[in-house]
Amino acid sequence: MKTNQYYPVLMTDKVAETVAFYELHFRFESKFESDWYIHLQSKEDETVNLAIISFKHHTIPKAGRAPVQGLILNFEVDDVDIEFQRAKSAALPILQELRDEPFGQRHFITCDPNGVLIDVIKPIPPSPEFLEQYAEESVAN
Repeated sequence: MKTNQYYPVLMTDKVAETVAFYELHFRFESKFESDWYIHLQSKEDETVNLAIISFKHHTIPKAGRAPVQGLILNFEVDDVDIEFQRAKSAALPILQELRDEPFGQRHFITCDPNGVLIDVIKPIPPSPEFLEQYAEESVAN
């Protein structure tokens, strides 16, 4: 299968609130909008997309009609320290304070109005213990 595009679709009963959150805090803009589905695209990178859908919409199979849960969205950024300060200034919930991980990440975790975890990450060099687990071309400098 050749994939032309990939993006997550969050099923929620808080469509407008969720869209407003990602537009305000993560610099997305609407590219398609209805009362039950909104397609968002990053203002900074058109390949970064996210969609929000009402989980009650008839196009969702009945067996799958439930709000999103148990999901983490990762956003890799150039300067995680600036994004952390921005998140704190915006009074976003900080579920994991900014910290360095030995497996090669400097990150913090917040969440959206649905409880979806958002891990904001800057890759950093991993510790020697984790370095051997990486493919050579995947190691942050």
